[in-house]
Amino acid sequence: MNAAPLVGYSSSGSEDEAEAVAAGRSKPGSGLHRCGQNPLPSQRFPVPDSVLNMFPSTEEGPEDDSARHGGRIRTFPHERGNWATHIYIPYEANEEFQDLLDVLLPRAQMFAPRLVQMEEFHLSLSQSVVLRHHWILPFVQVLKDRMASFQRFFFTANRVKIYTNQEKTRTFIGLEVSSGHAQFLDMVSEVDRVMKEFDLTTFYQDPSFHVSLAWCVGDARLQLEGQCQQELQEIVDEFEDSEMLLRVLAEQVRCKSGNKFFSMPLK
Repeated sequence: MNAAPLVGYSSSGSEDEAEAVAAGRSKPGSGLHRCGQNPLPSQRFPVPDSVLNMFPSTEEGPEDDSARHGGRIRTFPHERGNWATHIYIPYEANEEFQDLLDVLLPRAQMFAPRLVQMEEFHLSLSQSVVLRHHWILPFVQVLKDRMASFQRFFFTANRVKIYTNQEKTRTFIGLEVSSGHAQFLDMVSEVDRVMKEFDLTTFYQDPSFHVSLAWCVGDARLQLEGQCQQELQEIVDEFEDSEMLLRVLAEQVRCKSGNKFFSMPLK
């Protein structure tokens, strides 16, 4: 089977306000002093390290060191003032869900030892896009208006599926949605309208809504599709109370832009 694409996303450094502060400074030589009187000599004291370290990303963007985040490669290069933005429904993992993962992951690692568990779980409603800092609040406000009419609903994610990102640099094991697909399509339709208003990339034409469970660097489809995928599906199907465990209430839409989070509760 062909693996469905999933765009990986990474947080962008937050926008500093240094330029705005600099714009408000007086021009050199604008200070007044009496004719014939020398101005007082300016003295510059060293800034304490404790102050300099308070804002490590003020002057420089984050380094693209893949070793610092598990070997992941940015989908797009970091540029000052650009914020990676992603819209999704959070998937809160309870103790029973973690118990299931504790069985699934070791089995999957027998086929692809590099696999690691996701740090958090969600269901994507958009690709990862880039927003300029000054567009974030207008973007979120339009998104809130679009999401205001949606009600809470239950969905089930219980079909094991293997995904890669578009660049084939990361592989994911996910649980695909088996019920609730129509509601997600309706939400994506509204999210896409927002994206078009801001001239951003819309979602996939035939999306596979899913919750990613684990990932590894590289294209590991050959190792994970087939026998591994079948064994993982059997574990899910036979897991105690899996039918109720994997039936989840969608209560909010969340937008992550850089290091900022915006929550939009459903009715």
